[in-house]
Amino acid sequence: MGTPQTLTSIKSLSSKVGGMLCCCNSVNRYERLDNKLERKMMEVKQSSLQGQTSFRSINSIILRFPRFKEGLKEIRGVFELYDEDSNGTIDNEELKRCLQKLQFQCTDQEIGDLFVSCDVDDSNGIQFNEFIVLLCLIHLLAGPSSSSQSTSTVGSPELKATFDTIIEAFLFLDKNGDGKLNKKDMIKAMNEDDPMEKSPTRITKTRFKEMDWNQDGKVSFREFLFSLIDWVGFDSTDEVPVTPI
Repeated sequence: MGTPQTLTSIKSLSSKVGGMLCCCNSVNRYERLDNKLERKMMEVKQSSLQGQTSFRSINSIILRFPRFKEGLKEIRGVFELYDEDSNGTIDNEELKRCLQKLQFQCTDQEIGDLFVSCDVDDSNGIQFNEFIVLLCLIHLLAGPSSSSQSTSTVGSPELKATFDTIIEAFLFLDKNGDGKLNKKDMIKAMNEDDPMEKSPTRITKTRFKEMDWNQDGKVSFREFLFSLIDWVGFDSTDEVPVTPI
């Protein structure tokens, strides 16, 4: 079960993000969401303090994987709360009830758009890793703490900090600030800032290929996030402290 703090914090994002999701009306659901994320990333990039990053290469991102995994663990309780039949996935109806309980004002079609965007394996169910992505996307759209005036948060301060660090990693790779990644800029980002911590080109290209799911030469934040969660790895047997509501 999710903690009261986590659920209350997620509810606080409802009207703001709900309005953003409700604007989705184009045919291509993936493109629609990715375009929104690109614009949001550009806003965050522009409002961020120049040079404020803790990343210097792909290695410095990889070294954070254990911290990412630890920081994301509390999402398990929220997932289990809304997986009402305990089958390991949140189906479309469960997601509707989840978003209703979180006070999202969205139509069935808009909820369906969000469902399809996160159900990347077309299993007709949101699995735990996909649910992590869903919450991180909500966090970004609601406005991560790129500025000291930001008060929006998903979950505990630890979870919020983890989401912000993941966003920071993406922004580090997005050298031209257009809200998406391309291979040339990624290689540049991996190697220009710290000559002592350069990443082998073959590793950088391999990581980019893993992220570029549709092989269009660009990586959206959604693609990046799904790849990162896969690299970090979550085992269904991972033990997660749970506090009953």
